[in-house]
Amino acid sequence: MSTLNLRQFSTRDAGFEREFARLLDRTPAADPKVEATVKEIIAVIRARGDDALVEYTRRFDRRELTSVAQLEIPRQQLREAARALTKEQYDALANAAERIRAYHERQRIESWSYAEPDGTRLGQQVTPIERVGLYVPGGKAAYPSSVLMNAIPAKVAEVHELVMVVPAPEGELNPLVLAAAHLGGVERVFTIGGAQAVAALAYGTASVPRVDKIVGPGNVYVATAKRLVFGAVDIDMIAGPSEIVVVCDGRTDPEWIAMDLFSQAEHDEDAQSVLISLDAAYTAKVREAIEKLLPGMERRDIIRTSLEARGALITAANLDEALALVNRIAPEHLELSLENPEDAAKRVRHAGAIFLGRYTAEAVGDYCAGPNHVLPTSGTARFSSPLGVYDFQKRTSIIQCSADGASSLGRTASVLSRGEGLTAHARSAEYRIKK
Repeated sequence: MSTLNLRQFSTRDAGFEREFARLLDRTPAADPKVEATVKEIIAVIRARGDDALVEYTRRFDRRELTSVAQLEIPRQQLREAARALTKEQYDALANAAERIRAYHERQRIESWSYAEPDGTRLGQQVTPIERVGLYVPGGKAAYPSSVLMNAIPAKVAEVHELVMVVPAPEGELNPLVLAAAHLGGVERVFTIGGAQAVAALAYGTASVPRVDKIVGPGNVYVATAKRLVFGAVDIDMIAGPSEIVVVCDGRTDPEWIAMDLFSQAEHDEDAQSVLISLDAAYTAKVREAIEKLLPGMERRDIIRTSLEARGALITAANLDEALALVNRIAPEHLELSLENPEDAAKRVRHAGAIFLGRYTAEAVGDYCAGPNHVLPTSGTARFSSPLGVYDFQKRTSIIQCSADGASSLGRTASVLSRGEGLTAHARSAEYRIKK
């Protein structure tokens, strides 16, 4: 196999800032044709509901259907899928579910309030979102981990109903996905996909209930649909390609690091895998390991394309410089393969998830460590956080004035509202001022 065309440079190179800027350019190219298609699909679903769902499913998933009732999977089938797994598969799925649930139980936000000396009470009432839609890729793709990562925090938050949509091209369904839906507590499952599934969840049809929030990954049509229906419903995020940055001091087995880079590059051709090394000789060793291991990878063509298009091996002068680069990248996944990773982590301001030490592979976070694998991508870790229980809870402000509080606050409100020219506001507050 030919030598990998993987970018390799040092922070001391004359053209470093130019190369690094190219690495940071993660702006997705908008496709007007995709957006136009999705807008049309959304409009048709809103106008024709179930009938349009059946037609789109016939066309895109190549299924013979006579009614929308054939698109819903009974809960009994989910239970049967779980029972049909091998013991090894079921135990792994159940263990992951248990760990994810235990972690997210700690994220639950509770209602609170406090009383002021005059008896006025202020607080916050926390309630779950009533109904959530979960999009899951389907067909030969198997993402049971994504089902668990999205469903379990919602159920911990006590979401009343979780509605899952998963395409079944030519009727093909992955039993692991159905089993994960059972373990995750999903109430209803519809075998629909694409922009039409997102539209059905956002606006509802006679058969598919309208939801309040849509979560879960999908292709460009799904992502575009989520963006377009935002406002009618909430969404988790518009996720970009997967990313990993590994910072290494040169003391970890180079093959471990090479495989950690592969673990994200194999997702798709647009994924980004970056090593920031503190030793030029070690950087060369990792490159050798990549060249050695790549031919034996099942998804080597995808990995190669990803590494050549968006990967990089960077040599930094010291840890301070390396962490400064990390904060500029704001990666989805960050491995700190260092002697004292805890100290380094305290200096990281922007990252979706941080994996500490030489033994913590990012892959365990994807499946079973416990923290959520739905993470901010494309630099959005600068201002957003991993999916969690808090994403499925609403916070409502509580204000209860005592007679004394109404009088005291009324005077303040009167002055401020009259200053804004809103006299009805002022008079409403003034009626409650004690004479």
